Amino acid sequence: MMTVIAATGNEHKLRELKEILGKYGMNVISQEEAGFGDVDIVEDGESFDENSFIKAEAIMELSGQIAVADDSGLEVDYLNGAPGVHSARYAGEHKSDEDNNNKLLKELEGVPAEQRTAQFVSVVTLMYPDGRMVSARGFCPGQILFEPRGTGGFGYDPLFLPDGQDQTFAEMDQETKNKISHRANALKNLESMLK
Repeated sequence: MMTVIAATGNEHKLRELKEILGKYGMNVISQEEAGFGDVDIVEDGESFDENSFIKAEAIMELSGQIAVADDSGLEVDYLNGAPGVHSARYAGEHKSDEDNNNKLLKELEGVPAEQRTAQFVSVVTLMYPDGRMVSARGFCPGQILFEPRGTGGFGYDPLFLPDGQDQTFAEMDQETKNKISHRANALKNLESMLK
């Protein structure tokens, strides 16, 4: 089993990466477990692709080992794709998921259900010490609800109802979410590229 260092401090993302990549013979460890917990990577890219690349490259160069990074976020059609790459900091630096959700609900105040379409986007980059890189993108379309539902997940999960589902990401068990999420879809695409 090959060890892969995940360029993230986010426990939720790490758990999803471990569960999904573990199926493909990859033992994912956090950057903290690898001794790089205090490394602060500046995500100043203009896109999910750029930020995913920046994170994977930084950890790969520091460690000399294979690194994986995910950059993901929510794109709301009515808001012209916002919050997008600023999803984690939508309400400002060091704000909570609840703050971000509240800002999103405020921005969509008075917007009818049929205009609250959105998609989660994920770009996963696997960077090898020999310079090889594999990058894959995944999507999960859905809509933004009028109020949060569920206590699981993280980020915008309580407000996001995936197309064809009757539960938000925050109401689903992890196994169900891992089958349909944007990150799962990106990792499936990554798997087919790795083959």
